[in-house]
Amino acid sequence: MSCAESPKSQHKRSGVYFATGLQEEEKGAVHKRSFKVLEGLKKLNIQADQAPVIAVLGSGGGLRAHIACLGMLSAMKELGLLDAVTYLAGVSGSTWALSSFYTKNGNMQGMEEELKHRYEKNEWHFDESLDKAIQASRRENYSLTDFWAYLVVSRQTRELHDSNLSGFKKQVEEGVLPYPIFAAIDDDLQDDWREKKVQNSWFEFTPHHAGYPALRAYVPITEFGSRFENGKLVRPEPERDLTFLRGLWGSALADIKEDKAFIMDYFKDMHEKLKKKYLHRGGAKTVTYSNAEQMDVDEMFLDLLMAYAIDQDDPSIKDKLCVMQQALGPETGEFGKEMAEIIQNWNEISPEKKEQFLDYLLDYLKKPQEPITYSLRSIGNWIGDLFYDALTFVRKTGMCLWEWQWGTVYNFLYKHGNIADETMCNREFLHLVDAGLAINTPYPLILTPVREAHLILSFDFSAGDPFETIRVTADYCHQHKIPFPEVSEDQLKELAKSPKSCYILRGETGPVVMHFPLFNKDNCGDDIETWRKKYKTMKLSDSYTPSMVTDLLRVSKENVQKNKEKIVNEMREVTGHYLQRTTPCALSKIHH
Repeated sequence: MSCAESPKSQHKRSGVYFATGLQEEEKGAVHKRSFKVLEGLKKLNIQADQAPVIAVLGSGGGLRAHIACLGMLSAMKELGLLDAVTYLAGVSGSTWALSSFYTKNGNMQGMEEELKHRYEKNEWHFDESLDKAIQASRRENYSLTDFWAYLVVSRQTRELHDSNLSGFKKQVEEGVLPYPIFAAIDDDLQDDWREKKVQNSWFEFTPHHAGYPALRAYVPITEFGSRFENGKLVRPEPERDLTFLRGLWGSALADIKEDKAFIMDYFKDMHEKLKKKYLHRGGAKTVTYSNAEQMDVDEMFLDLLMAYAIDQDDPSIKDKLCVMQQALGPETGEFGKEMAEIIQNWNEISPEKKEQFLDYLLDYLKKPQEPITYSLRSIGNWIGDLFYDALTFVRKTGMCLWEWQWGTVYNFLYKHGNIADETMCNREFLHLVDAGLAINTPYPLILTPVREAHLILSFDFSAGDPFETIRVTADYCHQHKIPFPEVSEDQLKELAKSPKSCYILRGETGPVVMHFPLFNKDNCGDDIETWRKKYKTMKLSDSYTPSMVTDLLRVSKENVQKNKEKIVNEMREVTGHYLQRTTPCALSKIHH
């Protein structure tokens, strides 16, 4: 789609499009929302003829951020503050909460009891989640994001969503709920981000579109993940479900080393569960081969793949191959000769050749071969293709672990003639990951000029430095000449020692920023560090109790409740000045 086409025609067609201003669908939704905002302001005794743009941001922080963000939304709604909000945006764990909020049509009633029930009953259906992950492994673009989404995020949140992001359109187009923005970053541009804080790194998702705000290049959200070439849709793919997107948005709970160890341990734990699910129903079946004892080729190959996935240099792999060769017998013809050669040279051949052979062996086992047709067909009749899908899942997950491959999707800008940046258009695939790896809050998406935010309420759910997001955002904005309140490093360090529940940042231009650290002396007293340790980012949901959920919701709600008057005052202030604040009071200072 060319840049010259009218906005109204853009959202009716497939393919890549460019938006020079606010996209037509978002513009319409925000316009409708402005009437609701005016009504909300009036209920707060704020009179206005035009609605200011007020945005609420949620940071990352895993399950802690998910629960705390739900608490914040509940308090905002209960106090009538959410009705005055135009945008809701999130990173990582906050995206889990926001997506749940929209899935429930913004209804927070009964939220606390439902959350407590989930963690009281330890409700999580492993088999259902595993089936989803195995289905995802059939895709060409399977990556650790799929594994993480269906087997980690679903376990943490106790939710498995089949719904789609496009399903939120009606709510936002009618202005009933704020317009949602979900953040990710381009993992292939991580070096550019670290060195130059490049704006191209940021990627956004809304109920209408997915794309790069800095390039103003997008695709309809229903076509995200489909294959494009030169801006044209060449191979449609079904819209990815919300569970996958939650895995993509929330894929960084810790540093790489800790994440890798966590996934590896999780993967090892799945070994016995896979056996139980596919091999031990009604008692294991065995087959007698000509030159071997009774053994299960299926279980043998699963053990082999698991061992290889966990450690490619495991010396037992060669031994497992030898046993498997014996089990298959001498009747395997040319394949047997090739297998013997591979085994003999196993320690010398390249990882690529090893992986090719394992894939070849998997394909070979899928097809019954004479004269051992009985053995292999008995397996096929017993569990059908499901077992081989599980083996493919193990193979692909192992490869992704060793290559550390996340967020693989087709690049919709591939070979696009209107993109001068070769980095952006020469890649066949994108790798999109948690935006918390850049800035642990979605400021860059809200601070784009087309969104014209006047007031930003930033809720920081991190367990570390409560001002790190302010520090990094200020640096990012300084480098790109984006209006943002100036901050003093010495002042931030001092405030971080004993943070309060609310800080107000003002500048000569740009939005007013209200910053809310989750754990602070107003709601935690002198026990801030105790709270941080109690709700560590990598803490598994299995160790959450109903009382822990209740306590976390309480402190999160208090950050809103105790600062309602301040929030209303700032809403009144920006409403009065609306597009231009003529009184630059308290410049470059933080108020609390």
